Amino acid sequence: MMQPAFVRGSALKETLWRFRKEFLVVGVFSMVANLLMLTPTIYMLQVFDRVMVSQSGLTLISVSLIALFFFVVMAFSEWSRSRLLVRAGVRFDEFLNSKVFNASFESALNQAGSKPAEAFADLTNIRQFLTGNGIFAFFDAPWTPIYIGVAWLLHPWLGILALIFAVFLAALAWGGHRLTMQGNEKSVESNIKVNSFVQSKLRNAEVVEAMGMLDSLRRRWLNQHRQQLDIHAHSMDVNHRVQSFTKFVQYTQQSLMLGAGAVLVIRGELSPGAMIAANVLMSRALQPVQMIVGTWKSFITARVSFRRLDALLNAYPERVGQTVNEAPHGQVVLQGLVAKASGREQPILKGLNAEFAAGEVVVILGPSGSGKSTLARCLVGIWSDTEGAVLLDGTPIGSWDRHELGPHLGYLPQDVELFDGTIAENIARFSEVDPSKVIEAAQRAGIHEMILHFPQGYDTPMGLAGGLLSGGQRQRIALARAMYGNPALLVLDEPNANLDDLGEVALVNAVQHLKSLGRTVILISHRTSIVGVADRLMIMANGQIQMQGPRAEVLATLQRAQSAAASAHPVS
Repeated sequence: MMQPAFVRGSALKETLWRFRKEFLVVGVFSMVANLLMLTPTIYMLQVFDRVMVSQSGLTLISVSLIALFFFVVMAFSEWSRSRLLVRAGVRFDEFLNSKVFNASFESALNQAGSKPAEAFADLTNIRQFLTGNGIFAFFDAPWTPIYIGVAWLLHPWLGILALIFAVFLAALAWGGHRLTMQGNEKSVESNIKVNSFVQSKLRNAEVVEAMGMLDSLRRRWLNQHRQQLDIHAHSMDVNHRVQSFTKFVQYTQQSLMLGAGAVLVIRGELSPGAMIAANVLMSRALQPVQMIVGTWKSFITARVSFRRLDALLNAYPERVGQTVNEAPHGQVVLQGLVAKASGREQPILKGLNAEFAAGEVVVILGPSGSGKSTLARCLVGIWSDTEGAVLLDGTPIGSWDRHELGPHLGYLPQDVELFDGTIAENIARFSEVDPSKVIEAAQRAGIHEMILHFPQGYDTPMGLAGGLLSGGQRQRIALARAMYGNPALLVLDEPNANLDDLGEVALVNAVQHLKSLGRTVILISHRTSIVGVADRLMIMANGQIQMQGPRAEVLATLQRAQSAAASAHPVS
């Protein structure tokens, strides 16, 4: 079936459209359940106006059995629609969870300050709304006019009264939302802000304790906490006033409906049975409206989540990359590479052109802020705002299928991050652990013996080992992760920043071994001690390549430049 126009171009709407049959069946069950909701009204009319007049026990039994049958059918319909929606909600989550995971990852990769966890909260909000009372109110609301019409048939004044209360409660739901929305949002935002403040300080507990910063931070936290309490108290006060007024209207509606029926009975315009039945019918007629009032907040939350999640999925659709039919050789070409960042007028990288042959070891040198780390991210295809091209074996690196290309790339970032899991799982990149490859990578990084000294060896959880590892040891585990499986291209950003002499020797030996295997290794550093392992050198400054070429030529040029500078400015 062709999708309607309002569905096309929206990833989330297209997903919901897949469940149109389930919603149609839920609508059918809702129709049956709501139609049978008239059973109590008809039953009361029969009991009060027929059975009690005729004093017939047989009629009472017959009417009661028929009503009981309808109640069973009604209960089955409500149970069926609930069960169907719950299962549809689970399938909805299963269909989207991987897409949301990938999209939130892409967002975190391309946008600084993004909130990946927010996407999963949005998915949960939508799923819970689709399986909760809010969606039932949506299916039951169209029956409110029908119930009001039946009340009108009993007596026009009863129908008018029911219509007035239905409109009033609907207006109350809208007005309550207007009054409470801003306060609720401020309360949530302030709570998140306070919690984030505490968490950030706990992550730096050692610094706080060492320099006696606790009292100052506690005073700042108390100020934020008091502001959050004030905002929350004001928000809850408004919510409680709205809820109290809503209950007042509901209780008033029940009493007025019964009183109006009594007046009509006294005037002889309504039977006692119709009076009781009308009161029950009125309660049922307003139940969907009352449910909308009660679930309005969750509806607004689900609507906001829907828009936010839909925008995320549309901005970051599933990537379809070129299939890796064979392992890449590792040739890298930069063609007019420009890297930009939001909030910065000048680009970080300014039209870089270079070629790294497969099997070469290239060392990129330069002062801090010269763009070396940005270049490293571009080389592995994780910097989004770029112009020009980074070609791997002649193909733009962004067009490769990342899942298949990943094992052929090794990347050591400047800021090392190890993940929750065992040491072996971290080295194996959380794929299926190959013990021989894990040990080989660890030995090259010079950490095999260190790992064996842990009580559980390679099976030691990082949560336990993390507190025992120095910065250099963490960097060497990350280096082993980058070298796992002998990838064709390795990009190592400041791999010797935290290494001691033994660690640097292990790094040099590992790079030489990878070179002997024909792997391309790009080392980024501001320390010249690693230069001896290079085939070629690249010197960067201010986002540009100042010099590149074979190691001996570049070193000779640098030496001549230094000699010329020394001659121009002799030491007195």
